[in-house]
Amino acid sequence: MDTIVIVLAVAVVLLALVMIAALVIVMRRTGVVTPPGPSPEQLAEVKAEVNEELERARREAEEIRTKAERDAGEILKKSEALAESAALMRKEVEEEARILKTELKELRSDLERRENRLAEREQRLDEEARRQTERARKLAETETELADRREELERVAERRQEILERVAGLTAEQAKAELVKEIENQAKREAALIVREIESEARKEGEKRACKIVTLAVQRVATEQTAESVVSVLHLPGDEMKGRIIGREGRNIRAFESTTGVNLIIDDTPEAVLLSCFDPVRRETARLTLEKLVLDGRIHPQRIEEAYERSKAEVRDLCVRAGEDALVELGITEMHPELVTLLGQLRYRTSYGQNVLKHLIESAHIAGIMAAELRLDRDLVKRCALLHDIGKALTHEVEGSHAMIGAEIARRYGEHEDVVHAIEAHHNEVEVRTVEAVLTQAADAISGSRPGARRESLEAYVKRLERLEEIAQSYDGVDKVFAMQAGREIRVMVRPENVDDIQAQVIARDVAKQVEEELTYPGQIRITVVRESRATEFAR
Repeated sequence: MDTIVIVLAVAVVLLALVMIAALVIVMRRTGVVTPPGPSPEQLAEVKAEVNEELERARREAEEIRTKAERDAGEILKKSEALAESAALMRKEVEEEARILKTELKELRSDLERRENRLAEREQRLDEEARRQTERARKLAETETELADRREELERVAERRQEILERVAGLTAEQAKAELVKEIENQAKREAALIVREIESEARKEGEKRACKIVTLAVQRVATEQTAESVVSVLHLPGDEMKGRIIGREGRNIRAFESTTGVNLIIDDTPEAVLLSCFDPVRRETARLTLEKLVLDGRIHPQRIEEAYERSKAEVRDLCVRAGEDALVELGITEMHPELVTLLGQLRYRTSYGQNVLKHLIESAHIAGIMAAELRLDRDLVKRCALLHDIGKALTHEVEGSHAMIGAEIARRYGEHEDVVHAIEAHHNEVEVRTVEAVLTQAADAISGSRPGARRESLEAYVKRLERLEEIAQSYDGVDKVFAMQAGREIRVMVRPENVDDIQAQVIARDVAKQVEEELTYPGQIRITVVRESRATEFAR
């Protein structure tokens, strides 16, 4: 409002100045300072000019007033805005001050709580320090007591040793041997305790998992197995064919044996001859050759050689086809042709009466099932199991074990290093380093040790059972030994007054170790030590 008053005052002053200026202008135009008496026309002109000047001054004053009002409104709005912002700022400052006061109060409370916790912790630490001091004092007393007891035990042991030497009349070497034996037995007992604890922990989950995997693998793979031998029988249409096979002065039979490398046995068996050879491929080739000659009826040295060459090519094709069929059955691809041929040759090879090619296919199926249960590479594990006995195709031609021969062959024909390692380690000739090698060993053992898979001669079987019983009977405290389940389990009965539970565990481990070192057997043998205590009384 003060600004409006000032503007109006300025406008009034300006209007007065305009009127004075108009009078001065009129006086100058007339040329008189004090007119004696103007004429009406002059007065009208002066009046018109004055009115015009007044109107222009009024308009200018109005414009100045309007501008002043507008400027005053803008100034007023700005002042109101500044007042509102100042009020907002004051509220914000007050709110921040309130928040700061609250935070300060909370910080003060938190600080007090921390100080209380620190005080409690210091108190607990002081109590713990006192307990530790008391514990250290008790430990020192216990150590002193243990040292005294140790010295007393040493004195007792010395007196015992003196008494033993005096009573038994033992020499120093004998006493040392007795002491070493006692320490060894004690160490075995302690080791057996530790091993039993570890095994009990591992068996809880390991046995369930292993039994599940092996059971699934065995249940899903069930194959027939027939026993084979090193002799093939060929049936003849009649006994007169035997004379034609022998030929004049034995010419044909000598030519046949020299060409095929197979012994031809002609005895009194009606309408049959025997072919004997350790090489199954060669024996099968000779059988096909003789079969072609018998069907043709013309038997002489030249025909024998021709039939042998045709049979040899036919057996080679059969071997390749058998190897390819095995790969198709297992879903394995991209194998070197020489390996496929060697696999097919195992069709005519047996091990303890078990066909080797069927054994390899069965082992590959089992290994694949176990690999799937363990979420491993099924194709790689099946490949390892299929090729683990590939060396048996050349054991009669190359020196060395079939595991090392097979590993060298697989390496030569570009197989993966894990496959090579599984082949060379499946009989522990090389330390096992991979899971695939372990699964290969397990599949080989399952396929070879299942009931009906393999056979052995009666004499070797009886000798193995006798040796098993002798090994178990040789240990102190053993009362009776029974070989059970066709030699797959040994039941050892011990005298409870001479053998305790820990010693029974030690005997079981020692027997198993000695059996592993001395005997050769398929699968595994279970050693069971039975310690039984009986108390008998009579009521009269």
